Amino acid sequence: MVAPPSGSWGRITVAGLGVSGVSAARALAGLGASVTVVDGGDGERQRETAAQLEKDGITVRLGDGTTLPAGTELVVTSPGWKPDSPLFAAAAEAGVDVVGDVEIAWRLRGPDAAPWLAVTGTNGKTTTVQMLASILDAAGLRTAAVGNIGTPIIDIVLSGEPYDVLAVELSSYQLHWAPSVRAHSATVLNLAPDHLDWHGSMQAYAADKGRIYQGNRVACVYNAADPATEELVRAADVEEGCRAIGFTLGTPGPSQLGVVEGILVDRAFVEDRQRNAQELAEVSDVRPAAPHNIANALAAAALARAFGVQPAAVRDGLRAFRPDAHRIAHVADVDGVAYVDDSKATNTHATEASLASFEHIVWIAGGLAKGATFDALVAGSAKRLRGAVLIGADRALIREALARHAPEIPVVDLERTDTGAMAAAVREAARLARPGDTVLLAPACASMDMFVNYGKRGEAFAEAVAGLGAAGGGQEQ
Repeated sequence: MVAPPSGSWGRITVAGLGVSGVSAARALAGLGASVTVVDGGDGERQRETAAQLEKDGITVRLGDGTTLPAGTELVVTSPGWKPDSPLFAAAAEAGVDVVGDVEIAWRLRGPDAAPWLAVTGTNGKTTTVQMLASILDAAGLRTAAVGNIGTPIIDIVLSGEPYDVLAVELSSYQLHWAPSVRAHSATVLNLAPDHLDWHGSMQAYAADKGRIYQGNRVACVYNAADPATEELVRAADVEEGCRAIGFTLGTPGPSQLGVVEGILVDRAFVEDRQRNAQELAEVSDVRPAAPHNIANALAAAALARAFGVQPAAVRDGLRAFRPDAHRIAHVADVDGVAYVDDSKATNTHATEASLASFEHIVWIAGGLAKGATFDALVAGSAKRLRGAVLIGADRALIREALARHAPEIPVVDLERTDTGAMAAAVREAARLARPGDTVLLAPACASMDMFVNYGKRGEAFAEAVAGLGAAGGGQEQ
């Protein structure tokens, strides 16, 4: 276990009562630190959580997330807190470091701790980490999918379980606050504008993503179709002998993984990679076999191969993998029209990949744009659109982009935001669709204007489709 710079855990302030904040507070208190948790909220949820923490001897201060508690020696922040938060300004003025829970987990690792195979990117992180964990499991390795995926990595590090390797999802927020993390191997899947309100600029966002490559020992895996990811590899300070490994949906060159005649192949981790390639799996082993998901599979395979996993385990792991809900999930066929739930497509980059997966689409989109613009998305996807149904607070931005770049496309603009809005959207989409079309929920926006989260949005879509099928009597599973 690595102690903090001061030599003892001392007085620590934890910012935020979310999952990672609660996990960090309990872990640090268990190590003997004097922990105070601060949170600007003071609602029922925060009070219930605070009461539980206080039973463990942890001080909680609600309704004030800006004032630094007296005597603080270290601030541990939850990922969502912006770098310009007043609490961090107060910490800087007092000469107190600010780190995240991932950084604390890294410091707590023992000398024989499991290495990290780390994944970040604008889209596809969770799917890739889950694919990777499935492959590692198929290889007989004791592993877990952790980090931004939902299981706080600090809990795994302190569990005492003898893992062989960890598949770690890291967000740009987490990487910003984790200066010491050094992965065995890592990948940036892709880069597109996202969370710029948090980072301040695309340059700062990319730089935080690029932190995942710092100190890599074996492989920095990049997306050959996204030059920005390769640039991050070039800029990284890695250990001697660490290799740059690309993945591509085309025929791979040396030191790449790619696709040849429906086969995922490896030209990176083979002898004489100038001449040889190793078959790993078939495209049909990847579900769903959408282009962006095949790219995810190649990235996961590259990380696994960097760790020494044999080809058969890559195939078996991909075959065993089942994606989480609301990720380009086929819901049902009704009257010859496919209905697909990709509610997780909460930004334009993810939606672009989703739209590219189908030929003729009635698109359900809208929500909270988070500062995004939609001209490039609409212009690039217009030829696939049969129609569009728009919902949510910022639907006008998408409507205007459609008017500029696809004026011939029929558009239904739904003003309603009540619980029946999704059912109305599905009915309108069904009216626009023809047999052979796909009605695709790929909102390109966050959900919180109308739904608790993207999952609830996807569930509402599925319920509406079920109701449509029942009403029409033509539903096929």
